[in-house]
Amino acid sequence: MYKHLHELNTDLAQVALGKKKAETVIQNGMLINVLTGEILENQGIAISDGRIAFVGDAAHTIGPETKIIDAAGKYIAPGLIDAHMHVESTMLSVTEFAKAALVKGTTGIFMDPHEIANVFGAEGVRLMHEEGQQLPLKVFTTFPSCVPATDHFEDAGASLGVDDIKEGLTWENVVGLGEVMNFSGVINGDPKMIGEIKETMKVNKTVTGHFPDGSDQMLQAYIASGVTSDHETVTREQGLEKVRLGLHLMIREGSAWHDVKEVIKIVTEDNVATENIMLVTDDVYPQTLVEQGHLNHVVRRAIEEGVDPVTAIQMATINVARYYKKQDDLGSIAPGKCADIMILDDLHTVEPFMVMTDGQVIAENNQIVGEFPVYVYPENVKNSMKIGKKLVPEDFLLKSQTSNSSAHVNAIKVIENSARTEKLEVALPMTGGVIQPDIERDIIRIACIDRHHGSGQTSLGFTQGFQIKKGAVASTVAHDSHNLLVMGENADDMAVAANILAESGGGMIVVEDGKVLAHVHMPIAGLLSDQPLDTVIHEVTELERAWKHIGCPLHAPFMTFSLIALAVIPEIRITNRGIADVTTFELIETEKVNK
Repeated sequence: MYKHLHELNTDLAQVALGKKKAETVIQNGMLINVLTGEILENQGIAISDGRIAFVGDAAHTIGPETKIIDAAGKYIAPGLIDAHMHVESTMLSVTEFAKAALVKGTTGIFMDPHEIANVFGAEGVRLMHEEGQQLPLKVFTTFPSCVPATDHFEDAGASLGVDDIKEGLTWENVVGLGEVMNFSGVINGDPKMIGEIKETMKVNKTVTGHFPDGSDQMLQAYIASGVTSDHETVTREQGLEKVRLGLHLMIREGSAWHDVKEVIKIVTEDNVATENIMLVTDDVYPQTLVEQGHLNHVVRRAIEEGVDPVTAIQMATINVARYYKKQDDLGSIAPGKCADIMILDDLHTVEPFMVMTDGQVIAENNQIVGEFPVYVYPENVKNSMKIGKKLVPEDFLLKSQTSNSSAHVNAIKVIENSARTEKLEVALPMTGGVIQPDIERDIIRIACIDRHHGSGQTSLGFTQGFQIKKGAVASTVAHDSHNLLVMGENADDMAVAANILAESGGGMIVVEDGKVLAHVHMPIAGLLSDQPLDTVIHEVTELERAWKHIGCPLHAPFMTFSLIALAVIPEIRITNRGIADVTTFELIETEKVNK
């Protein structure tokens, strides 16, 4: 991915002395020094062999062949580094994501590919990691820790154990353990979770965390077990507690989850030290990448909330590099570091005029410069849909266990812009022994179907909050096991939507009266498109329009929908095995029957 310093140090020293001339020199810029928190005027940067040789008055490093970049009136900052994200959430291949992120100033990411791991296990992780290694974007991987996320609630397409993690940690540029979502398993000494953490610590790599809520004792037990970060913080109080206990706090601003406004108050109002605070995206949609940006959007949001721009940039550069023990190569503009640089007109808008990686201009004026390599996924990864049969409308009708005129059910209430759900107990009408939805009360059918093993296993339930009045939607993006989710006002459209995704290799779809209104094709593991960014944006834009057409007014509804199966966050979820009560950690019946 980049040359190591020990391969170049002698030549870099010669450039610093002026005895050898630089390949590129940036002149006359205002340098954002994230090491000291200063803005230094009239600075030059000499670059050779992809690394920085000299910072300051670099005139002595300029020769007849040296390329000069004039940064007069502009700011020179390190390229941004995302400390935690899932490339799969962008719906793009790693290559197409890289193109979108680089023009926005992101020069490095630490990705957790646990979505594809739930479908194809270590093979899926290897493929995405391998794709990332050939790109100008620096792609580091944290090896997924919880596959499946919950053993007793659902069935994923694959599983990863301690031996898999131990092997994965030997791969070059795998830098640690992916977010440890099973915090209950960690604090209760689950051998698999503790084993994974131990193996990571043995090789001095980073253990990243996921702790949405819990008692002080639970949090401290989690930290004491070896987990060192968290990106699930949503309140100022949680943030304060975590940083005071030494946890590295990742403040998230993705497409659906907007945590900066509240959590950043620990910086703007409580004035805590920021060395252990990072800004991350976690999950970002393709339209967000184009319309708002990538990590530069999160930095901008922090600035808008009152954070000093230099401090905000530190939280997306040097703090990240230090957390992952990469500060000798990344995160700052200093001699010996990789020349990953963005040049800005304005510190507050954080819109790069130019982006460089390893000393090469890779983006200019919001356009990619140069060619990117092509990566082709094997055919088996594009054939992940194993439903077992053609689905019919009757597969989506829940028959009552009683002969009453109504049924009492446990329904799932979703919350806009939140990963959380609420348990809702409602009475629903019955017709011919079948429990019916109640459109007036915004209660519609939902189903989760095993798509990995061809078992035909289907669980049926009801949900409230989407305000869908007609048609149906379906998705093979269904965190974390990514079974087939189907939801709708009527069973006929639900069957059509499910069957089309099964035949096309997966994706997201909206159907009304048997007609496809929108379809995002995602044949790579049913999670990623194999198309260019522009095509994906067009398909997703049509998808959003179709969701609105059938009545849903929510922001980013397909993300809320995709998380309705996420059985690691309270309160209630649907999986292929049934309805999961995440507060009691047990499967419950959809229909409540007095026995």
